[in-house]
Amino acid sequence: MPSAVDQRSAPAVTGPRPAAPRRRTRLLALPEARWSLASLVLFLLALPVYLLDGPGLLWGALFAGTYVTGGWEPGREGLKALKDRTLDVDLLMVVAALGAAAIGQVLDGALLIVIFATSGALEAVATARTADSVRGLLDLAPTTATRLLPDGTEETVDTERLVVGDVVLVRPGERVGADGQVLDGTSEVDQATITGEPLPIAKQAGDEVFAGTVNGTGALRVRVERDPSDSVIARIVKMVEEASETKAPTQLFIEKIEQRYSIGMVITTLAVFGIPLALGDTLDSALLRAMTFMIVASPCAVVLSTMPPLLSAIANAGRRGVLAKSAVVMERLGQIDTVALDKTGTLTEGVPYVTDLRPMPGSGLDETALLALAASVEHPSEHPLARAVVAAAREHDLALSVADNFASTPGQGVTAAVDGHTVTVGAPARLLRPGTGEEHHHKAVAGLEDSGRTAVVVLRDGVPVGVLGIADRLRPDAAVTVAALTRLTGRTPILLTGDNERAARRLAAEVGITEVRAGLLPQDKAAAVKEWEAQGRRVLVVGDGVNDAPALAAAHTGIAMGKAGSDLALETADAVVVRDELATIPSVVQLSRTAHRLVVQNLAIAGTFITVLVAWDLIGTLPLPLGVAGHEGSTVIVGLNGLRLLREAAWPRLTNATH
Repeated sequence: MPSAVDQRSAPAVTGPRPAAPRRRTRLLALPEARWSLASLVLFLLALPVYLLDGPGLLWGALFAGTYVTGGWEPGREGLKALKDRTLDVDLLMVVAALGAAAIGQVLDGALLIVIFATSGALEAVATARTADSVRGLLDLAPTTATRLLPDGTEETVDTERLVVGDVVLVRPGERVGADGQVLDGTSEVDQATITGEPLPIAKQAGDEVFAGTVNGTGALRVRVERDPSDSVIARIVKMVEEASETKAPTQLFIEKIEQRYSIGMVITTLAVFGIPLALGDTLDSALLRAMTFMIVASPCAVVLSTMPPLLSAIANAGRRGVLAKSAVVMERLGQIDTVALDKTGTLTEGVPYVTDLRPMPGSGLDETALLALAASVEHPSEHPLARAVVAAAREHDLALSVADNFASTPGQGVTAAVDGHTVTVGAPARLLRPGTGEEHHHKAVAGLEDSGRTAVVVLRDGVPVGVLGIADRLRPDAAVTVAALTRLTGRTPILLTGDNERAARRLAAEVGITEVRAGLLPQDKAAAVKEWEAQGRRVLVVGDGVNDAPALAAAHTGIAMGKAGSDLALETADAVVVRDELATIPSVVQLSRTAHRLVVQNLAIAGTFITVLVAWDLIGTLPLPLGVAGHEGSTVIVGLNGLRLLREAAWPRLTNATH
């Protein structure tokens, strides 16, 4: 049987099958969304007919459809809760809407139904997206692997059947099937999904590889070191699930408030109806007073106190390329007091580029000639470093020579014949030898690596003629974003990265970050976030890769960079910067805080109206038309107040404020 290295040209179709595409929950696949949409459409059809004194049969039928479609789901769930001796606020609102209709206030009841049906649909969508993001984690690792048997034969097995000690063959372009150690072969492995490192890492015998990472151009034989259930990817799944569950206490608190309000409103409504009746009031008068109380005490204005400001903020942010996945997310963004930033793809663009050209003394080359020579050799290569060198040559409009006899050695570099010379471009550790005559090259390499660059050496006929420095490009708005976030939170953001310490420190100094945690795996990032959360901080994590997903999920709020972000990060994060503009993050945080102030204003307005109207109804005699006018008036006022955030001027210009 040929060795693993001899099989590097074998097609990948015989290896692990790609993971099945993840299914995303469609909006209209959710029953809550379908019922809410139907209710809203029927209400909008009925409203003009009702206001223009159209046929009563027509608007009556349309409003009836509104009640049925919008009240069906919350009514059914409320009845189920009632069987468990729990009074659901949704059921209470359905009863209030029916009560309003019973005394002729059909429009009032229909509006209440539409509001609560929409709220339920939004909650269902948010829940479905969370479930989708967790399921998507499982698609990162391949479903099968090629296991090597003791007799030298191969078999394709499900990755979940692999056990510690098994040896698997990973062909070029395949995903690694399990966490393990390389036994044989050399290659570059793209492990950005795990460590966040921007460039593929050279792997050879003795190196560690992770499940779900992508093999490069060489074949590897890997011994399984961890059970598939304990792989890094599996642990990411577990951490995201656990982090999602930590949000449950907030939901429980809200349910407690709803429960108390529901019980109090029912008891008071019955008292408003029963006490006057017991004291000799007529049935019609007592019922009218009770129904008036139910209408003026219904929390339509309270509901609108929260949603219009937050939804308007979401719409405004969306126009600037920031997608907040729910109103809850928009509210939480303004509560953060600590920011943790990923490096590659977040503070940087995630694309390598040539930063330094250092021709060696006596080589006869200047910077332009050195770049042209290196690019001529790298042109046939698909390696990210090679693409960076070729891109730099194109930016300088350099003419490239034809490269003959091109050969690539994984983990070492590429070689080709250019203009009658044998030229090699690759890793200094593999191409440079200690000894007389190469001290200049070693010094140049050390200087580049000390400054956080990746060094690439160029040899002509076996003699080093120059060194290239390659690095990731810093986003142009990185420094101003860090400054704005520092001003908003009172703390300088923290850098969390899987990259090496030197590169991380260098970049942090450029943007004004003082606290750096480098060399982190996904669980390390999540642990750091949990540590801060345990201290009482509310952490905002900004990242882009799969390796950031556990931290994004564990944080108070997570934001993913859309352009460079992995599918998993985009799904796990609470918000996405679609246009990849880092400076929009402090702006959306400030917008969230403005929305919170409007929510507080609205709650004060709604609370005042409800208190006055309820007191009037209980102490005196509140005319039903006046009660409806006061109730609807407060609803309109808080709604319009919240819609102020739709204006262009509502978007904060934080980038200017930091200068």
